[in-house]
Amino acid sequence: MAARESKPNLSHAQVSELISRLYCLTDSEIRPLPSFEDQNFFVSVSEGGEYVLKVVNSADSQNPTLLELQTHAMNFLHQKGFPAQTAILTKTGNLMSLEEIDCGFGPQKYLVRLLTYLPGTTIAKILSSPAILYEVGKMAATMDNVFQEMEHPNLGVLQRDNFSFGLAHVPLLEKYLPAIDGDPMQQVVSEIITQFKAEAVPKMASFRKCINHGDFNDQNILVMQDNQSRYKISGILDFGDMSSGYNIFELAIAIMHMMIESMTPVDVGGHILAGYESVFPLNEAERDCLFLLVLCRFSQVLVLTRYAVLQQPENEEYLALWYSRPGIKYLSLLWELGKHEVDRTWFECAQKYRDQH
Repeated sequence: MAARESKPNLSHAQVSELISRLYCLTDSEIRPLPSFEDQNFFVSVSEGGEYVLKVVNSADSQNPTLLELQTHAMNFLHQKGFPAQTAILTKTGNLMSLEEIDCGFGPQKYLVRLLTYLPGTTIAKILSSPAILYEVGKMAATMDNVFQEMEHPNLGVLQRDNFSFGLAHVPLLEKYLPAIDGDPMQQVVSEIITQFKAEAVPKMASFRKCINHGDFNDQNILVMQDNQSRYKISGILDFGDMSSGYNIFELAIAIMHMMIESMTPVDVGGHILAGYESVFPLNEAERDCLFLLVLCRFSQVLVLTRYAVLQQPENEEYLALWYSRPGIKYLSLLWELGKHEVDRTWFECAQKYRDQH
């Protein structure tokens, strides 16, 4: 979690100067895009073309190896036919540039990248159908499979042992629990952490390993309508949470985030599960832990975004999208329904898809 001073706060003039100096481009339009810990801008240039300028927070900018690997992963997926962004080289031929910039609290160093702009609207803004939820699950599994083919000398940096948003590191939430003091869900989250240690950790040896996108959520998936007015995935954004993990993590993350946009949240998991298993069927240990891992992801989002608001009060409007949306209500709903009932809904739905094929 980046501290408040870590989040960049560039002015339009500073963005314009970077575009000109690093890429020899002349901006015709600059507008801010939402971001959790970094700063993103849509940039249209008079030479023709639309881009996203990403300014990485100063804390993460201290790990250029990880950022370079994330950028490599985006380019790799693009080469494999996935709708991922690619990085535009600077005029000196680099994927990114470390810039010292004063955003109002003294000069700090920020890594800057210019990425291609992908068309479409975030899946959060559409009414999710079973068909698009199935595609989300299928895309998540296909992406994880393709990542197995990716080679890079620094893949080891994806281990990220102290990454608080990593599903392998749910116990790290304990030190952030004071951020939700007074919230009735604090006790529930504490019990979920205890369950994770007792039930998920012993089964991890049976989980299949992969590289996770790590944040395959409703804000990071773009969709467009085809000629039949059906939605298809047109973009995969934000690889900042990439880490070494497990296939089941990607699935749990996707289910949790897609639930919070749905009028029938519990049903969402079955459609995404069906899509995921059409590519990568789960084993017994993974199936047994799916419900708990979805609860864990809900807990991470609730606690860590509340903590981030304490660190970045000026960014509360965006951060509140995560903790004040139906997410808390749905975590409570899942907790009350319990594993047996939710598993039955999800796995019976997935079985119906298999029966149809």
